[in-house]
Amino acid sequence: MSRRGGGRRSDSRQDQQSSSPSPSFQRGGGGGRGGRGGRGRGGPGYHPAPAFTQAASTPASAFPPISRPPAPASSPAAPAPSVAPTPPEAVASSSRAPPPKAAASSSAAVEELRREVEQKLTVGDQLTKDVRFPSRPGFGTVGRKRERQFKVAIKFAAKADLHHLQQFLYGRQMDAPQETIQVLDIVLRASPSEKYTTVGRSFFSSDLGPRGELGDGIEYWRGYYQSLRPTQMGLSFNVDVSARSFFEPIMVTDFVAKYFRLRDLSRPLSEQDRIKVWFFGFSSECVSEKKSLKGIKVELRHREYPKSYKITGVSNKPMSQTFFTPDDNSSDVSVVQYFRARYNIGLRYTSLPALQAGSDSKPIYLPMELCRIVEGQRYTKKLNDRQVTALLRATCQRPHERENSIKQMVRRNSYSRDELVSNEFGIQVKEELTYVDARVLPPPMLKYHETGVNQGLIPNMVREYDKQENGEWWDGGFLDMCELLYAGIQPKPIIPVQSAHPSQIERALADVHKQCTAKLANEKKRLQLLIIILPDLSGSYGKIKRICETEYGIVSQCCQPKQAAKLSKQYFENVALKINVKVGGRNTVLNDAIQRRIPLVTDLPTIIFGADVTHPAPGEDSVPSIAAVVASMDWPEVTKYRGLVSAQAHREEIIQDLYKSYHDPDKGLVHSGMIRELLISFRRATGFKPGRIIFYRDGVSEGQFSQVLLHEMDAIRKACSSLEEGYLPRVTFVVVQKRHHTRLFPVDRGQTDRSGNVLPGTVIDTKICHPKEFDFYLNSHAGIQGTSRPTHYHVLYDENSFTADGLQILTNNLCYTYARCTRSVSIVPPAYYAHLAAFRARYYIEGETSDGGSSSGRSTTARSREFQPLPVIKDNVKDVMFYC
Repeated sequence: MSRRGGGRRSDSRQDQQSSSPSPSFQRGGGGGRGGRGGRGRGGPGYHPAPAFTQAASTPASAFPPISRPPAPASSPAAPAPSVAPTPPEAVASSSRAPPPKAAASSSAAVEELRREVEQKLTVGDQLTKDVRFPSRPGFGTVGRKRERQFKVAIKFAAKADLHHLQQFLYGRQMDAPQETIQVLDIVLRASPSEKYTTVGRSFFSSDLGPRGELGDGIEYWRGYYQSLRPTQMGLSFNVDVSARSFFEPIMVTDFVAKYFRLRDLSRPLSEQDRIKVWFFGFSSECVSEKKSLKGIKVELRHREYPKSYKITGVSNKPMSQTFFTPDDNSSDVSVVQYFRARYNIGLRYTSLPALQAGSDSKPIYLPMELCRIVEGQRYTKKLNDRQVTALLRATCQRPHERENSIKQMVRRNSYSRDELVSNEFGIQVKEELTYVDARVLPPPMLKYHETGVNQGLIPNMVREYDKQENGEWWDGGFLDMCELLYAGIQPKPIIPVQSAHPSQIERALADVHKQCTAKLANEKKRLQLLIIILPDLSGSYGKIKRICETEYGIVSQCCQPKQAAKLSKQYFENVALKINVKVGGRNTVLNDAIQRRIPLVTDLPTIIFGADVTHPAPGEDSVPSIAAVVASMDWPEVTKYRGLVSAQAHREEIIQDLYKSYHDPDKGLVHSGMIRELLISFRRATGFKPGRIIFYRDGVSEGQFSQVLLHEMDAIRKACSSLEEGYLPRVTFVVVQKRHHTRLFPVDRGQTDRSGNVLPGTVIDTKICHPKEFDFYLNSHAGIQGTSRPTHYHVLYDENSFTADGLQILTNNLCYTYARCTRSVSIVPPAYYAHLAAFRARYYIEGETSDGGSSSGRSTTARSREFQPLPVIKDNVKDVMFYC
């Protein structure tokens, strides 16, 4: 294996220390590593981690290293933090109690309680204490808080065992002391939590960088992510810059005008606008708008001192027709009448509904024009395409810019000068990035067919598009370009060109299917591909895919009208690549696969799986999650992948349909599941049963490793044994993580790609990785814009005894075989294909969902639908890469 700049081997720690240095990179993020050789069958082995030192060198995206002085030998267990914040194991509850002696201030009450806890509690003890917080003066009723009395019960749950942490970092303990790491992480997060808006593990503020509008009343704030994690260097502090969407702090009327694109709120609303604003989405088309303001905080600003309210809904009628009984129990008045009589305010937008705070039984009505959205409230819904584009454009940073931003963020927070962090706990954070050595893997040799498609797979074509100007000219140009470039398409269509209005697409597809079936019946052929020119980028796409793939068994290719009309060579090259694999061809093959020179792949029939689960977008609580599994169907080439999809419970990450069995009264024990079906398909396609399984699993967080491995490895084992007694192919289970905050910054500006990022093939498996486990970071793609994000591969189970080099080279080489482009991609193709297949299946439940990322929460409707099966994909569609 060639190494640029004297690459460093990773198969043993001795080799790493003796090899000549390779290009150094500054790195941000936390990772894992381990199992470099010496692993027995059944799981990765490990080498001892480096010693826990006074100043652990740490990576940074920024990983400014932190150090914690080791506990004295005579006291292996250090006490848990005795100052706020309380360790997460502590359990607190409160209730009203008789008044004790009031403390001089809230902070004094907390300090008094802290001292008593420190003096009296040991592990397992519980202390009950009456705490009285003094009143706070204000201006009238605004800002004033009355005296508060609580009964607080505190239970000492555990001590932070720093000795266990030290032994783990030495490699003398198998399991990481997560509770101790969590306590230290809480300490480091305490001060930022008081100063900034917290979102997960990130902090945001309007003071942390420029803010800007995204449109529709939404803006972005800059901030940073931080986490504490164990690495080969000790404890590492991972910092990275970030950006999130927030509500603009504007008047609610301005938000409504922006969000619904209304020009004049003082004029009577049209029926369509009335439905949008008045009912905030009681119709199915506006469900998302109903939730746009629900739960946010607003300030009523008609008096000298504003008062905050949390919005629970909107009135069912305009303010001029919304009546309520005032506090003095006088006759009912409308919202408009009340504000004129009580405050001498004449409301302008009387056709708008009123905001509602309080409960339905005791509502509080607030005029939108007097309410301002409180600053710092996160917008949790999915951004639209226009907003995403604006966010990416505003926050995209070249590598050196992002590196500088991270450094500035670390210096701004001054962790080592923080009173709690440095003085109370003695934690020191180094304010510089960590240097790590990297290797650059060589790109593989690829084999292309002369025409790009095997003989016998040249498809017959049917073309259909929604009505456009110059349709005949465009269609001919499309076929000529595709035939010239790649796919060998026969220019003569089976039936004449059809056109239809988007609202009539179902009828048009039925007519085309009927005509083609009748014409091809005599030739004993079936339609292979349907090309459709869409009127726009949205509209009918999802409906077309659902009908073609689940009802008629037709593979389709949709095209963008503006791009297609330009007859751009690059655009048609990309379309031709998709068409070729959709009709059963392959675009490229690894030369080593043809020569059977890929270790642990070409020596024995090997099947490569990719698996992923996608979750609904925020707010789509009634939508199930979608699981997808793909598997290679050509050995030794490993380029064609058959895909299966399945719906499962809302937000469920573990794939439920990998293997299933049930008892049938007539058939007895019946086996099913996606793994079993794909193993059978591999046997039919190649004539071999797999002797080796490589399973790339996408989308799993570190906290889910054990659950996913336990359930899904068990499903793989059961699926194999259900096919043949004693059939147990060796399995390598690899988690693929793209959503992390690790970044690599080149030290030598001369060793970068054109975007300033690290070179394709850059791999790191030392220092910033896990102290004991088998993992590595691989930057397999060339950056286009912004800062590249390497993919983190974490081997959870390895019966095939891969060396670190072997698995890294295999993964990197596979990244060059992605069917939809001629460049290497950032994530191994099987995992990429699984994501595309799951994403495609969302269209099969059109009307109940839309494309999405992640969400939280669950409703009654969601629970009733979560196990509703997806429409069945036709077998001839599953046989090809329809999801590309």
